[in-house]
Amino acid sequence: MSYSTGTTALDPDRRETGGPLRTQPLSPVDRTDRVLPWSGPRGWKNSPPTLRAKRDDGLESIDEGFSMVELMVALLVLSILLAIAIPTFLGTTATADDRSAQANLSTALTDAKVQFQNNGQTYFVNGLPDPAGLSTALNAAQLSLLFKAGSTGTGTSTTQGSSGILSTISVAVSADGNGLVMAAYSVPGNCFYVIDNAQTLTGTTASVAPYTGTTAVTTTATAAPAGTIGLPTAAGTSYAEVKGDVTKTDCNANSPTTSGSPATIKYQKSGFPS
Repeated sequence: MSYSTGTTALDPDRRETGGPLRTQPLSPVDRTDRVLPWSGPRGWKNSPPTLRAKRDDGLESIDEGFSMVELMVALLVLSILLAIAIPTFLGTTATADDRSAQANLSTALTDAKVQFQNNGQTYFVNGLPDPAGLSTALNAAQLSLLFKAGSTGTGTSTTQGSSGILSTISVAVSADGNGLVMAAYSVPGNCFYVIDNAQTLTGTTASVAPYTGTTAVTTTATAAPAGTIGLPTAAGTSYAEVKGDVTKTDCNANSPTTSGSPATIKYQKSGFPS
């Protein structure tokens, strides 16, 4: 910018360099006060000035990142939080899976009792012990679940009839048609059973599949030995839970088994063991 008085104008170049001021007389034609455009070597007559940040090497930059110590502390805090949160999450998930398997068995039992009434107070189908036929009828009545016969009816095939997931129900029928066993596997490694006996099972019926196990029926959780587990033969509905058995094929209504320690088994009459 240039400055002027009534007779002279200040030279911006000389002001910038700090030298003596040089005067510029005004022409006789224009004696009025006016501001001359800055047209010196570094003037901005044709373009505006550009502002540039001044760098001071004596000061630290404010755009620095985190130090290694800060990152390590952050990772340590994150690890502690994960160590607390993950077990809680897994425990909640396991409980939800158990409840879902139990609910599915309760629904399956309700549907099976309808078939029991429709078949003339028996779990036989067309007068025969046919768990495959019963499973077919249950699949038609309950589309949200998948029913499988623990055996095909001949007693020779059981692996395909195991419950591998909580929405698949394994089905078995007693030799006299008065007993029903259903099983559902829960993801954490637990297998739930519901046993419905229209009357007390005795004689040959109580000594063949699915009631051939020798494990004592008790309401106290006990270590389950490897092999076929026992099922209640008394009249009424009973519930059983095998915990800690990760072998999915063990969860079979026709041949309920465990792989041994650390699996435990518990029975209850009023509902599924907690």
